[in-house]
Amino acid sequence: MKKIILLISAIAITAMLFSVNIPADASQSVGAESLMIYSGAGMRKPMDEIGITFQKKYGTRVKYNYAGSNALLSQMELTKMGDAYMPGETMYIEIAEKKGLVNYQKLVCYHIPVITVPKDNPANIKSLEDLAKPGVKLIFGDPKVAAIGRTGKQILEKSGIYEKAWKNVIATLPTMNEVMVQIAMGQADASINWWDTVKSVENITVVEIAPDQNIIEIIPVGVTTFTKHPDTARKFVDFCASAEGKAIFEKHGFTAYPNPKFQKK
Repeated sequence: MKKIILLISAIAITAMLFSVNIPADASQSVGAESLMIYSGAGMRKPMDEIGITFQKKYGTRVKYNYAGSNALLSQMELTKMGDAYMPGETMYIEIAEKKGLVNYQKLVCYHIPVITVPKDNPANIKSLEDLAKPGVKLIFGDPKVAAIGRTGKQILEKSGIYEKAWKNVIATLPTMNEVMVQIAMGQADASINWWDTVKSVENITVVEIAPDQNIIEIIPVGVTTFTKHPDTARKFVDFCASAEGKAIFEKHGFTAYPNPKFQKK
C-alpha cells in the first residue's frame, strides 16, 4: 500500500508544484506585471481567492507554487526566483530570513492542528493517546517537507507518545492535502491535519486535540530578497495581512492573527 500511496503522492505533488491561479478575467491583465508566490499547500483555497481579488484591485496577475513549506524553501534557495513566500508556520520564514531569502514580512492567521479520522472512525480514535495504540494505522505529513508533518511530530513528542505512535505510521506524504485525501479514502485510521483545511471535507471526522497538548502555528508571508518587483510584492504581502485579506482567510475557516486565544506562549 505504501508504494501505491507514494505513487499517488508523486503525481499529485507534481501537479501542485506547477499549479497556477488563472482568474476568469485574466484577459484584462494582458501586459500587466505578474507575481509568483510560494505558498504552503494548506492555504490553497484562500490564496487562490487572494490572487483573484488582488488582480482585480491592482491589475497584477498572481501565480502560485503550492507545495510543502520546506520543499518550497529549498526551491527558493536553489532558483532565487519568485516574489513572496507563505509557509505553514513561522519557523520556515525565520530560516528563510537567516538564509537571506526573505526580508519584509507580516503575520496573517493561525494553523490549528486536529486529529482527522475516516468518517466512521474505524479505530475509535477519541484522543491523542489513541494514536499510540497497537494496530492503529497512521498517515502523517513528512516532517522534513511539510509544516503539518513537523508540527504533528512535535505534538506527539510533547505528549510523550512519539515512539509508540510513530511505529504506527504506514506512510508520510509531502503535503497535508494528500494526507487528507488518504484519510477520506479510509487508507489509514488517523492523522494530524490543519483544522481550517479539513473542517468542511466530506468523509472525514475531526477529533480535537486537548489545548494543553496542542501546538498552534502562525502563518506568515514575506517578500523575497530576489524579487524583481519589490514594491508590488510588498503590496501583496500587505494585502494578505490587511483586514480584507484576513477576511478571505476567515471565510475559508482560518482564524485571523492576532487572537489572544491562540497566541503562542
